[in-house]
Amino acid sequence: MNSTLIALIATATALLAPQFATAEDAAMKSGHVDANGVSYYYEIRGEGEPLLLLHGGLGTLDMFAPTLPQYAENRQVIGIDLHGHGRTQLGDRQISPPDIGNDLGLVLAELGYEQVDVMGYSFGGYAALHLAASHPGKVRRVAIVSSNFAREGFFPEMLPQQAMVGAGMAEMMKGTPMYEAYAAVAPDPSEFPRLLDNMGAFMASPYNWRAEVKSLEMPVMLVYADSDMVRPEHIVEYYQLLGGGLKDAGWQRENMAQNRLAIIPGLTHYDIFLSPRLAETVMPFLNGEIEVPVWTGAEGR
Repeated sequence: MNSTLIALIATATALLAPQFATAEDAAMKSGHVDANGVSYYYEIRGEGEPLLLLHGGLGTLDMFAPTLPQYAENRQVIGIDLHGHGRTQLGDRQISPPDIGNDLGLVLAELGYEQVDVMGYSFGGYAALHLAASHPGKVRRVAIVSSNFAREGFFPEMLPQQAMVGAGMAEMMKGTPMYEAYAAVAPDPSEFPRLLDNMGAFMASPYNWRAEVKSLEMPVMLVYADSDMVRPEHIVEYYQLLGGGLKDAGWQRENMAQNRLAIIPGLTHYDIFLSPRLAETVMPFLNGEIEVPVWTGAEGR
């Protein structure tokens, strides 16, 4: 069993947490919306301005359950199981983040949302990027967490390991938290090997979404762990494509970009989505809160 798979299984332990929203939650609404041949499962919880949460690869919307109260405190939170994941069936279409991003715009329109804020983690960050690029009017602000814009953004040793993900791993994964979480909610658990094949095929293929990143005009926040799967050099390049990190901000912040970059210490790619510090980092940005510290100089001496 390679290290990528071990890491994925470790991440999946979070999926055994309480569900994103329970049947007893009076504010919860759930169902399916069809978009380009895929029937996407969604759950909506809470009240306030809408916030769309997009989970990581081989996960479900339940990945955010442990910290959901932080996101839903003053927000209406929309969770969606991405194509082929959880309660959303794979069907005959290949998994493609650009296609998923386009689908999500249609799902949001069908659900009646004119505009939402978005947070996407890892694979969900790909979906968030493409939703913002293909439906810019639907996205007010977007936070992209522990996610890259090109395949070479990963550390080199990760690439052959990712390419090995496939149906051949399905049998050995039975009994793991990842498989059990999938089997507990998937309409057809026997589809798990095909999901692995599809995800492996995507991860083994070259991709570079530089143009999509540069097209974004809404405020964007990039968030990473200080021990992330994404190379630090790639993180900087991503931020620079968004217009950040290109010059000094200036004494009066006159050269400061609208976009933000955050590195959270003591976390990894595999646990950042579970950390309360992620919500603490992202929510002020998504809420449009701007706090400018003022140096008072000699005052008080």
